[in-house]
Amino acid sequence: MWGDSGWPVTLECGDIILRPVRYRDKKIWSEVRRRNFAWLAPWEASSPAAGVHPPTFAGMVRALNEQARAATALPFMITERQSGHAAPQLIGQLTVSSISWGSAMMATLGYWVDQDRAGRGVAPTAVAMATDHCFRNLGLHRMEINIRPENGPSLRVVQKLGFRDEGLRPRYLHINGQWTDHRSFALTTEEVPEGLLPRWLREHRGA
Repeated sequence: MWGDSGWPVTLECGDIILRPVRYRDKKIWSEVRRRNFAWLAPWEASSPAAGVHPPTFAGMVRALNEQARAATALPFMITERQSGHAAPQLIGQLTVSSISWGSAMMATLGYWVDQDRAGRGVAPTAVAMATDHCFRNLGLHRMEINIRPENGPSLRVVQKLGFRDEGLRPRYLHINGQWTDHRSFALTTEEVPEGLLPRWLREHRGA
């Protein structure tokens, strides 16, 4: 289903690199998540079933890799080249999930970024890279992002990128222990014939 350029794949734009998740990321991923606990906790997915706990890091990677092999997900780590570091530093995570083929040709995208890197164009760049890969290399037609109305930083990402606001979905996902409303945003290939990343970089640099 993936073909030669679908998965695994590494995407780069300047200092930002999207690459597949790895089991050996556990230590640094855990440290970044620990530092960002208060920043990320309000938006964390949870299970409505009693007694169900979040997966371990290894369990998360295993599940994501299984979905990737089934051509239903693209699990990326967001990394960044930084001065003083020989290797790119892990600063977030982005997952293209619920990939539907056939007559739908669509997917859902979710992401988080280290609070220290928020507001610097990292998340929009990562989302644009992943969206262009899905549109151009995988042939998908529609990308959807669902965001809680209270999540200002994530709302700014889709607004900067020009995703259409398709309205409110009441009690759409179980987040941080309760069913929560989400606003749905979407983009189709026809809306970005030049590519989302080139458009974002042009507007971002112009600003």
